[in-house]
Amino acid sequence: MLREDVLRKKSDFDAVYNKGKSTGSKYVVIFYLKNGSGITRTCFLASKKVGNSVTRNRARRLMRESFRQLKSRMPEGYDLIFIARTTIQDRVCSEVKRSMEDALRRAKLLA
Repeated sequence: MLREDVLRKKSDFDAVYNKGKSTGSKYVVIFYLKNGSGITRTCFLASKKVGNSVTRNRARRLMRESFRQLKSRMPEGYDLIFIARTTIQDRVCSEVKRSMEDALRRAKLLA
């Protein structure tokens, strides 16, 4: 069974990229769009520019854990795409969390 809180369809990605807004910070870029439902759907991406597969997977894990810690302070009903920047290599979770917090605050998605 698929989880409801994960962004999957190409049409949903296109909507977030084309109609949504974006903001960035030192380690993360965030694209966001209000989706009209009560569920916040997320996606965590790291391109090949970030590094090899081990580095990319670690970057996604860091972003996922940081978001998990911040999720309770956010409103529901958004589609979020988190993209790792190349500067995320060799960072610890607290640094990524602080960077994510700054970007979410700039987007007015964090209380």
